[in-house]
Amino acid sequence: MSTHGTLTGKIALVTGASRGIGRAIALRFAAEGALVVATGRRMGQSGDEPNTLAETVAQIKRQGGQAIALAADLDDPAQRDNLISRAASAAGGLDILVNNAGIAEYSPIESMPLDMFDRTIEHYLRVPFVLSRAAIPLMRARGGGAILNLGSVTALSPTRPYNAFDIAGGVTVYAAVKAAVNRFTEGLAAELLADNIAVNSVGPSTAILTPGSERYIPEGYPTEPVEYLVETALALCRVPASERTGAVAHSLHFPLEQGLQVRTLDAQGTLPAPVIPPYAHPALGRPGAAQQ
Repeated sequence: MSTHGTLTGKIALVTGASRGIGRAIALRFAAEGALVVATGRRMGQSGDEPNTLAETVAQIKRQGGQAIALAADLDDPAQRDNLISRAASAAGGLDILVNNAGIAEYSPIESMPLDMFDRTIEHYLRVPFVLSRAAIPLMRARGGGAILNLGSVTALSPTRPYNAFDIAGGVTVYAAVKAAVNRFTEGLAAELLADNIAVNSVGPSTAILTPGSERYIPEGYPTEPVEYLVETALALCRVPASERTGAVAHSLHFPLEQGLQVRTLDAQGTLPAPVIPPYAHPALGRPGAAQQ
């Protein structure tokens, strides 16, 4: 696999890497030379079993990249608390942490079970907190690093008049936690600037079809290719904190603002420049308006 090598020598831990956005980020980071520690619940028995870490690692290795599979159930406090040390031990250190894992559950507030509320907080706020806290001293010892949190366009305020998704979609709690993730990102960026640890967030500008999101996306809805988000993720993890930290980026807007050439997940091909569709959230405004 021919790479551009922007992450050569780096070790990246990607959570939720058995499928969807996590797998796509793992593939692209490996294509740029990183040793990827792919973690998720499902290890799998072979590289042919779908939606498993074994399949992710096999795909990376077929393309000439380096990867390690590390099974972990982040709902289990013991597995969650020792994941960073296990990953660093297996790979020889840690330079990049991608907090991607999560299982979105939507429900109107009135009918939402308390355990669903608690799981949403656990998946999208407690896990990034616990993993980031453990990763900071390891990155500091290596002279810097990058923490990337997965955001969501739902973190932005609902538009008026309210659309059908906001009225009936039950997204309120998920969206509120994703808004908290963005503020967590911005605050942690300030805390770690002097340590050269960049902390950024990336979310879709519209919607990306994944095994986890497909049940919430109406049939025929024009979703965006995952490659635009992945290229943004790469850009946010390959520069020092002094150049970019505390950004809340969105997948279509950021590449346009930065003039990025968006590549395929194996880095061998290119995609056209993104087009901002008319149904994108108006608060994003012109390309890059949400960037810092």
